[in-house]
Amino acid sequence: MNSNFSASREFRGPRALALAIFAFCGVFVTIGASVFVARVFAQAGSDPASEFKRISAQLSAARLSGGDESAAQMEQALAYLDSVALPVLNVPAEPNLEGANRGLAGLVSHTPPVGENYRLVKLGGTPAAYAMVINFGLGGPAAVRIYAGGPGHYALAAKIDHTVQKDFFDSDLELVPISMPDAVFVTVAGRTDDLSTGLFSAWQFDGHRLITLWTSDLLQQSTYAADDAGFHLAYCSSVDEDRPSQCLKMSQDLYRFQAGAWKRIETADLPPPSASGK
Repeated sequence: MNSNFSASREFRGPRALALAIFAFCGVFVTIGASVFVARVFAQAGSDPASEFKRISAQLSAARLSGGDESAAQMEQALAYLDSVALPVLNVPAEPNLEGANRGLAGLVSHTPPVGENYRLVKLGGTPAAYAMVINFGLGGPAAVRIYAGGPGHYALAAKIDHTVQKDFFDSDLELVPISMPDAVFVTVAGRTDDLSTGLFSAWQFDGHRLITLWTSDLLQQSTYAADDAGFHLAYCSSVDEDRPSQCLKMSQDLYRFQAGAWKRIETADLPPPSASGK
C-alpha cells in the first residue's frame, strides 16, 4: 500500500491542512530567499559564491585600511549566508552541520583564511535553534545569525551585529554554547592583540527573541573554557598602572545559567603570569 494514503483519517481534516500549509510556507520562504539572493548576486555579473568572496574581501580590507564600511555590502553578504544556511536546516532529519561547515569553509576569500571563517552551531532549545558565526577576515566585521522555527520552516529569527547592537565588539568572534536546554551561549570578541584583550557576553534565545544576560568589561590576558561545571573565565584583574602590559593579579570566575539567570558562582585569585600570552 502506498504510504501516502495509509495515514489515519484523524489527520486528514483542518489540522492536516494547517500543518501542510505551515510546512509549505517554510519551504517557500527558504526557496524564495535563495532565489532572491541568487538574483541580486547575479546582477553583479558573477556567480553568487564568487561575488560573496569578493564582497567579504572588501569588507575586511575596508576596515583594515580605515576606510568607510558599506552597510549595504554587509547586508548583501549576510543575506547570502542565510540562503546557504536555511536549506541545510530545513530538512526532515537532523541537519548535517559537519557537512555544511565543510561547504562554508570553501567560501573563504583569503589564502590562508586568517581571521575568516563561517560556521553553523546548534544552540539548543525546543525546537532547536541554530546560529551561524561569521568572521569576514582579519580585522573585518563579525556577526551572528540565529535561525529558529523548527524542521521545514527555519528562518532568520535574531541577529547580533553592529547594526543591531551599536556597542557590539565585532572583531574575531567566537561562540560557545553553554546550556542546550535553554539555548544559552557566550560570545567572545577580540583577543587578537598582544594582551589577549577580550569582551565576553552571555545570551539566551527564548525561541522568539534574543536576551542579553551579561557583558564583561574589556578583560586583559583573558582565557576561557566551558564544561559541565559552567563557564570559566580567567583574566588580569589588577594591572600595573606604570606598566599597563604587566599584570599584578589574575582572577578566575565561574559562571552558570541556573534558575533562569546568569550567575557568577565563584571567584578565585590566580598567580600573576610570568609572561603575556594568548
